[in-house]
Amino acid sequence: MTPDLQTPTATFQTPEIVVTPSRGWRSLELAELWQYRELLYFLTWRDIRVRYKQTALGAAWAILQPLLTMLLFSVIFGYFAGLPSQGIPYPIFTYTALLPWGFFAYVLNQSSTSLVTDKNLITKIYFPRLVIPLSSVTSALFDFAIAFPLWLVMMWIFHIPLTWRILTLPLFILFALATAIAIGLWLSALNVQYRDVRYTLPFLTQFWMYATPIAYSSTIVPERWRWLYSLNPMTGVVEGFRWALLGTQSPLGLPILISLLVVLVLLIGGVMYFKHMEDSFADVV
Repeated sequence: MTPDLQTPTATFQTPEIVVTPSRGWRSLELAELWQYRELLYFLTWRDIRVRYKQTALGAAWAILQPLLTMLLFSVIFGYFAGLPSQGIPYPIFTYTALLPWGFFAYVLNQSSTSLVTDKNLITKIYFPRLVIPLSSVTSALFDFAIAFPLWLVMMWIFHIPLTWRILTLPLFILFALATAIAIGLWLSALNVQYRDVRYTLPFLTQFWMYATPIAYSSTIVPERWRWLYSLNPMTGVVEGFRWALLGTQSPLGLPILISLLVVLVLLIGGVMYFKHMEDSFADVV
């Protein structure tokens, strides 16, 4: 009689993995952005190529836009309205302010819709979503670098010498960068959930421009309202550019401290809100 042979069956227990969210600043994983720096470079270069592809003038548009705006403001606000320009020729007074404003306005419009525009990329692979709105910031620096040499030409035309203050310009460029990133993060995250954000952008951009001392000097604002006016961080950026490049009235003091504090709050809040909403981007977008 053949004995009944039973083959022993091995039992495998599937390991259980519990993923818990990290807390504090570690959850932001900002260091991970460095690992994806090549992706940031690729998205930046893609934005630049798409923007100027099949255009007759190409990158010259980066100069024409602030130049034509400067000419329009010079005629309407400088010649007809006669707004004061702190003793500086009105064209270069306005063009100096349009340099940071053009950078900020581009980031404002591009970063707000960047996540929705790149939804196919978001839903297919993992990467830090912060890379997408940041690519709008870095591509805007390209336009700034093209438009800046025209400012040097205008300084030569109007016989305005450069001073040591120009050495402080990188600080105000960082100020403009922080402002653009802060607002861009808020708008890009909000636009994923509320698509009507994009419909408010034209009005927001136009309103913000006239609330910023571009076509006029902030000195026309009464002294008792300066603190309220400084809640607009672009006020500190524009006045800082004019002080560094043209030697106008110093922006240092309480107004610029208020602007810096506003940017700091918006930037920290923007990063944390963006990271909080990041997990739902692929599902909602």
